[in-house]
Amino acid sequence: MEPIVKVQFLRENAVLPAYGSAYAAGADLVACTAEEKTVLQSGETKLIPTGIAMEIPAGYVGLIYARSGIACKRGLAPANKVGVIDSDYRGEILVALYNQSDAPQTVERGERIAQIVITPYLTVRFEQTEKLDETVRGDGGFGSTGKK
Repeated sequence: MEPIVKVQFLRENAVLPAYGSAYAAGADLVACTAEEKTVLQSGETKLIPTGIAMEIPAGYVGLIYARSGIACKRGLAPANKVGVIDSDYRGEILVALYNQSDAPQTVERGERIAQIVITPYLTVRFEQTEKLDETVRGDGGFGSTGKK
């Protein structure tokens, strides 16, 4: 049985998140701005409202990711790379959209601006230790597993 996420509309013209295909992991979030169009200058970040709040079930989190089309073609992506919507948050979902292109970009009301993936997570207990178990990789960092 699929978990249910309740969605409350907070603004006129709000749109229910929707999956673009049968096997899509992320549901599209839509801009619900007061103005018809919002212009983001090169290097600018603006909070774009979605007009919705969600009741994400306990044990789940909403992760907001870029939509590949507007990220690759227009340089628009979440400024924080991945937004985290905790299950106890009940405010409006805002997307901090960043224009990483060299030109101004226009976001229109009703445009799909990001996607949200609802996924389970684990809460762990952190415990300090003097030593960690050994592994083959050890403390090899960035690029250490790609060597031939």
